[in-house]
Amino acid sequence: MGRVEGKVAFITGAARGQGRSHAIRLAEEGADIIAVDLCGQVDSVPYPMSTPDDLAETVKAVEALDRRIVATQADVRDYAAVKAAVDDGVAQLGRLDIVSANAGISSVGRADELSEQTWRDMIDTNLTGVWHTAKAAIPALKAGGAGGSMVLTSSAAGLMAMENIGHYVSAKHGVIGLMRTLALELAPHSIRVNAICPTTVDTPMIQNAATYRLFRPDLDDPSVDDAAESFMTMNALPVRWVEARDISNALLFLASDEARYITGVALPVDAGTLIK
Repeated sequence: MGRVEGKVAFITGAARGQGRSHAIRLAEEGADIIAVDLCGQVDSVPYPMSTPDDLAETVKAVEALDRRIVATQADVRDYAAVKAAVDDGVAQLGRLDIVSANAGISSVGRADELSEQTWRDMIDTNLTGVWHTAKAAIPALKAGGAGGSMVLTSSAAGLMAMENIGHYVSAKHGVIGLMRTLALELAPHSIRVNAICPTTVDTPMIQNAATYRLFRPDLDDPSVDDAAESFMTMNALPVRWVEARDISNALLFLASDEARYITGVALPVDAGTLIK
């Protein structure tokens, strides 16, 4: 029997990257999936974001594991849309046990040079979007009467300062505060709330020209190989980045009964970034 057999997981940002990896990993261990993704572009984001075709690929991957999936295009900045997606998924799949508030964006800029819109897009997606996800899911988690697990995606940048991404750092620090508050508020219902704090993960969020230039500002058009050594300087372990599945394995642990007494924890999956 799988580690989350018979459970239903709600995952935001599920079209690709960590979100798709989370959907597949939980499905491998027996969960059905409610998947949400914007499948569109945010103007201030300097790399191509997910598409409807990406979300369709996630659906195919989950169904190939003989699990059910309800997938919806919705923007986590829009509470009504997120709530409708959760409610529809629960109506079709019958319950809700696990929440992965994973959707997020990245952009770069010095704090005094960021546009108002870039700041707003970041906070609205990476912090308010996490709150919307939790708020929309909590009634279904409570209604199940058997507790549950909520995992918010923060970052190593949610636990330390980093230059050139002050808006991202602010949002991810906020996620940690929200996680701790939710853990207290939901503990009487046996709903555990934790956060995962990754280092750089090998997804389109870091594999793009804007991120390469952030790490190699001395070059006009750096490649991933040009940036690789700089990526490694973030981590204590001698790796450029971690894989999405590494984050998914941590999520699976926190969502499973193996972590039944773990709540209010910010779990680094950071290759030692935080000890440098």
